[in-house]
Amino acid sequence: MKMNHALIAILSSVLLFACDGNTIPPGKTQAPAAPQTAFRNTATVEHRTITRNHVAVGTIRPLTETRIESQVSGQVLQVDVVPGTRVKKGQILVTLDSRQLTARLEQAKEGLAYAKAGLKQAEKAGEEAKAGLDQTKAAYERSKTLFDKGVVASQKLEIDRAGYLQAKARVERAEEGVQAARTAIRQAREVVREAQIALGYAGISSPADGVVVARLVDPGDLAVPGKPLLTVQTSGALRLEARVREGLIRKVIQGQTYPVEIQTLGHTLEATIEEIVPYADPETRTFLVKAALPETVGVFPGMFGRLLVPAAREEALLIPEAALVRVGQLEMVNVMTGDKGKYHSVYVKTGRVLKEKDPAAPAKIEVLAGLDGSETLGY
Repeated sequence: MKMNHALIAILSSVLLFACDGNTIPPGKTQAPAAPQTAFRNTATVEHRTITRNHVAVGTIRPLTETRIESQVSGQVLQVDVVPGTRVKKGQILVTLDSRQLTARLEQAKEGLAYAKAGLKQAEKAGEEAKAGLDQTKAAYERSKTLFDKGVVASQKLEIDRAGYLQAKARVERAEEGVQAARTAIRQAREVVREAQIALGYAGISSPADGVVVARLVDPGDLAVPGKPLLTVQTSGALRLEARVREGLIRKVIQGQTYPVEIQTLGHTLEATIEEIVPYADPETRTFLVKAALPETVGVFPGMFGRLLVPAAREEALLIPEAALVRVGQLEMVNVMTGDKGKYHSVYVKTGRVLKEKDPAAPAKIEVLAGLDGSETLGY
């Protein structure tokens, strides 16, 4: 089989380049073989001022995230949701064993009934004490009148007076007993109310509409206050939390928009800076920056993202991405010579791919070395 001489020369240059391991020096480096053929498309090298960005890596997180915890201790009987389940406000998510809580409520109700019975006894004792006070008061007043007339002796007056004072003291004690019984009833009612609230905590519900993003408990586990059971994303909004090095934090302005690359989806979104934490991590010398993302299909919490922070503006040479020819690790373009319709291959070194604002426009790629900007390319 005969091989094209140009292809042989190109493959030979690939081998030589791979063995040598050197990079392309600045300026033009012509490939060993030059294709002498016409191309359907031509383009001139574009000069453009571009912004060189610093990439700050980060993680996508929900704007609001709620950790579901238990308010009481108890064994988990049932978990009604899994990650990804959409929940409504008030919907039961986790059910605890409520037998102890029910028993505590019954004891509280019994205590309330006992306190009410104590009040009745205290009120009855108060009525009896008041009746006795009325009798002893009447006897004392009668003896005092007769003593003033000289009919009874002072001893009789003192006996009736002592009985009156004792009855008065019994009435005061009975009134104190009534107040104490009423206080006991109020306390018992509070205990009943607390037991009812605790029993209500046996069914753990969602505080707002949202989506379950993490399940940290299974039936049979012990739920205690402070131990997370579920994590619910209670807002559909997402944001990127990224670390920006301290040398560039002045270029990040709260309220302005910056590009965010979602590599998994191949999307670049415009995010608004919502918060800049005014504290630098002493180990990484970076600041935490939070940027709100627009609602985008396929973007979920926990995904990887890049915040592009403009670092400097500089002149760059751009060519259509379609004009670049890759052979192994080598990159070449076909440059028009002085003879119209004649081309020769030139090695180049490229940088990043730039997408135009118009989605229909072809992407362009930055040329770092190999061209001086005056060339016309064929492809």
